[in-house]
Amino acid sequence: MRYLDPKADLTFKRVFGEHPDLVMSFLNALLPLSPGQEVTEIEYLPVELVPDNPLRKNSIVDVRCRDNQGRIFLVEMQMIWSSEFKQRVLFNASKAYVRQLDTGENYELLQPVYSLNLVNDIFELDLDDEFYHYYRLVHTEHTEKVIEGLHLVFVELPKFTPQNYSDKKMQVLWLRYLTEINERTREVPKEFLANPELKKAVKALEESAFTDAQLAGYEKFWDIISVEKTLFSSAERRGMRRGLEEGMKKGLEEGKKEGIKEGIKEGIKEGKKEVARSLKMAGIPTAIIMESTGLSEVEIEDL
Repeated sequence: MRYLDPKADLTFKRVFGEHPDLVMSFLNALLPLSPGQEVTEIEYLPVELVPDNPLRKNSIVDVRCRDNQGRIFLVEMQMIWSSEFKQRVLFNASKAYVRQLDTGENYELLQPVYSLNLVNDIFELDLDDEFYHYYRLVHTEHTEKVIEGLHLVFVELPKFTPQNYSDKKMQVLWLRYLTEINERTREVPKEFLANPELKKAVKALEESAFTDAQLAGYEKFWDIISVEKTLFSSAERRGMRRGLEEGMKKGLEEGKKEGIKEGIKEGIKEGKKEVARSLKMAGIPTAIIMESTGLSEVEIEDL
């Protein structure tokens, strides 16, 4: 039996966007929900229509749903990390929170929004052993004091390694599912088959369950992701190398360490410019280049 990777657009939406019982199990395992606050019933919400982004349209996969308490859950698979991703997650979660009320309605009707973001990349380089990151609004000195409303969770999938967490068995199983099952899988782990939800989720990935057209789209998805990664990484490397060379030269000339620091900063900026320059040559709209690189319209026009 051949299986597909659950992180792709086609498969992720098949598993979590068509099976309420599976997405409920997934949310209960991955979200920081208190005992008694587990998700017991959900309805899917339509995915918000956004302008077509030829650069990132295939690198983001999301599922939106609401439970019987009115809580909103945004689940997203991010294939490629970018510096503006956290801000975009905050923006989308805030927008979902605000849109719960019509003009004049009572603020007490607002329910929490949980944004669960699975990232197939490493972005917290200084936190070696931490793959799970939970953000919420807390008092800086008294962290037990919380303003309820937004809950943002980021999971760095490449950092995850299975361990014997007896109290987080389902979390480990679901993360293993996302990181271990793919086209190379020939034998499904017994732990998956022994669990009803995981067994069903694995079956949903069987190649025979998809049409030829769907399989062609699946292959295209990974081709596009590969191209995007190459584009960004090569541009960043060129920019960093150029910036470091200029920084070293400046530091030696001025006899100051500040020159090297400034060179590193310049290298990061040059990396973004290299990305923007490549996208501009490819005919990508300026607005999309601004979103992808963080550069201003003027900076892009001057390239």
